[in-house]
Amino acid sequence: METDSANPRLIRTGSLTDPANAASALTPADSRPVRLDAVRLLSLDAHGRVLDWMSWQDATCLYARGAVAWTLGDPCLVVHGGTSRLSGERSVQPLHPIIAARGHARAHALDPTPALTNTALFARDQHLCLYCGRDCSRQQLTRDHVKPLSQGGRDIWENVVTACFHCNSRKGGRTPQQASMPLLAVPYRPSWVEHLILSNRNILADQMAFLKSHLPRRSRLSA
Repeated sequence: METDSANPRLIRTGSLTDPANAASALTPADSRPVRLDAVRLLSLDAHGRVLDWMSWQDATCLYARGAVAWTLGDPCLVVHGGTSRLSGERSVQPLHPIIAARGHARAHALDPTPALTNTALFARDQHLCLYCGRDCSRQQLTRDHVKPLSQGGRDIWENVVTACFHCNSRKGGRTPQQASMPLLAVPYRPSWVEHLILSNRNILADQMAFLKSHLPRRSRLSA
C-alpha cells in the first residue's frame, strides 16, 4: 500500500485533563483548541509498565509494524494514510491513548530518574515560589539551591526549589535558616510517573487515570 503525507484528526470524544487543575477538562470543541502536535500517547511495555510519552507519528509506526501488543481507552486520534492502487481505498488507523508495545523494557529503562531541568522543577513546585508562596509566571522563576553550592550543596532534586527573583536575591548564598526564610514545602525527587504527569499539560482522561493508579502511595499528585 502506498502512503502519502499522513492526515491526523483528533476525535472529539477524548477529553483532556490539565494536571495543574485536574478538575477541569478540555475537548477540541472548547474555546481553547488543542493542537495535534501537543497530543501525546502513553507508551507501555507488554507487561503494562509505564515507559514514556510518544508522538502520534511514533505510535502510527508501531501500528504499521504490527508491534502493538494491546491498548487501553477509546481511540483518540485517527490517522489517514495513503491510497491503495489496487482497491482505491485510503488507509485509516485509529490511535488509542494508551499503547503497549510488544516486547519488554530493559530494567534500566524502567522508572528512571527524571532529568533536573527548570521546566520540570517549576512544574513540580506548581510554579509557586517556595519561600513567599507567590504564583509566578515562567519568566519570574529561578532555581534556588536550598544549601547553596558555595556551602557544598549539590544540584539535585532534593536540594533545589522554585523561587521568585526577589526571594532568591534576598536569600543569596545562605541557607533558609541563615536567611530566616523557611521553606513552604520540602523538596523531593519525583518518580518517573510523577514526572510524566508534570511534564504534559494535555493528558487524556484515560491516561491520567492510568498514571494515577501507578503513583507512589504518598505522592503529592495522588489527591
